[in-house]
This record gives sequence, C-alpha cells and structure tokens, in this order.
Amino acid sequence: MIFAQILAGGKGTRMGNVDRPKQFLDLAGRPMIVHTIEKFILNDRFERILVSCPKDWMQYTIDILKKYITDERVQVIAGGSDRNETIMNGIGFLESNFDLTEADVIVTHDAVRPFITHRIIEENIEAVLISGAVDTVIPAHDTIVQGKEGYISEIPIRDEMYQGQTPQSFKIKTLKKHYNALSDEEKAVLTDACKICLLAGEKIKLVRGELFNMKVTTTFDLKIANTIVGERMDNA
Repeated sequence: MIFAQILAGGKGTRMGNVDRPKQFLDLAGRPMIVHTIEKFILNDRFERILVSCPKDWMQYTIDILKKYITDERVQVIAGGSDRNETIMNGIGFLESNFDLTEADVIVTHDAVRPFITHRIIEENIEAVLISGAVDTVIPAHDTIVQGKEGYISEIPIRDEMYQGQTPQSFKIKTLKKHYNALSDEEKAVLTDACKICLLAGEKIKLVRGELFNMKVTTTFDLKIANTIVGERMDNA
C-alpha cells in the first residue's frame, strides 16, 4: 500500500506576527494547506492521506478540510514535538488501522510546499517502491561554503551539492526500525528523516525537484507564492 503524509505540525514562528500557523495562511483566497492537499488527492494511488497538525489546531484543520476537501482518504491526526516524531505518529496511526507489510511506503511532504507537481509525486512513489528511501532535491546553483567559528572550513564541489526539498519517501517498516535504533540524544538533533536512513547505511535515491517547489517560511516567501498563483491564474 502507498500512503501520503502532509506534515503540518509547525507553528510558523519565522512568519512573524500572524494569528495562526503558516500552513493555514491565505494563499490566493484559500488556506495554503488546501492547495497542498489538493495535489495529493489528484493521485489515486494513495490508500490514505494523513494530515498531521498541532494538537491545538486539529479541530481547526478538520473544519477547513470539511469546507474545501471532500476526499474520504484524507485523515487529520495529531503531529509530534518535532518533524520525525510527527512522521512516527503517522506511522503509528497506519499500524493501528492497516495490516502493514515490508513493502508498504509513505510519501511525506511539507504542508507549506503548495507547488508540488504530479511528476514529483509519481517519481517519489516509483523510486521508493524500489529503493526504500527517497529525497527530492534540486542542484545547488550557488557555491556552498561550510563554515565553523566564523571562518570557512570547507568549500565542497558544487556539482555534487543539492538543496533538499520534499517529498521524502520511505518504506514504512524500514524507517521505523532505523528511528527506533537511535538514542534519545540522536533523536533530539536529527531533524531530517532521510538522515535517519543514511546513518543506518541505507542508500537514498534522489528525485529531481523544481525550483518553484518552494517552502513558504517567511512573509517574503508568501508574497512570492501569491505571485506564482496569480500568474498561473492569469495564464489559465
């Protein structure tokens, strides 16, 4: 089985003085999270589409989805204290409701990346069914400089550098096994799910993202996102 998980557990502190988490902010007349979920419900390969949000915002999320989303596969669940715990809460929900096998996979995606494409989703699915762990990336166009204590410590070869995006996709049982093998200290500092698999010796397949598959994190990002939507509507 193939599942999706929309990660909407963040509080959006970098967005500034706003009255709600960034995933619920308006993007061209609708909450940003709705734009993101709509991209996933267009794909009929998903058995269930989980939406993981802060516990205090669960009813708010449910109310929004009742207004905009009619797909019965969409299920709102509580997120965790961090990204990886949120993913594990999603896996726990799936374990409680489905008879999972080693072949079952989950495609995890940021709620605040509303411009995800059908191609990227499909390539994640196809890759994770074979490889077991997948990251979506774009090439680094600028030189990457690694620094320490205020000085350059290394300048990696740019052609080998990528910027990470989402989705990140995994075989469910494999990811859980590697996560459970981490110490509490490791869990506290590991914010990237792909690194969990990498540290365990798993190969991570790369899928090509898109520059416009941006993460809306700041007020400037939100202005860019509204511009993109506006241009697409004008050209429709």
